[in-house]
Amino acid sequence: MGNLKIYIGIITEIVEFIGVLTIFLGALYSLIRFLISITNKKADNYIKLRQSLGKSILLGLEILIAADIMSTVVENPILKSVSILGLIVLIRTFLSMSLQVELEGRFPWQRAITKAE
Repeated sequence: MGNLKIYIGIITEIVEFIGVLTIFLGALYSLIRFLISITNKKADNYIKLRQSLGKSILLGLEILIAADIMSTVVENPILKSVSILGLIVLIRTFLSMSLQVELEGRFPWQRAITKAE
């Protein structure tokens, strides 16, 4: 069982790295795309930058939540650490929902309005 905890600890660190890398590469990609699109002088370049950056942050947060869950469940599943995990997941979920509302202009449970309606 001890070896399993070591391997899952390593996997958790890898997943955390992937989450941070996702946010970093997404931000870098968004900024490069924005700088290239500045030459077009369209009014929606800034909006596209915010949406692209927000999407990469959302994806990175979801990956980091998964890493936190793996870490807490395997490493030290006591009530205190599970409570801290719950608080972290709650905060990150609130951040994710806020970003999604900012990007899409609606809550996740609201139906998207299509042009056919």
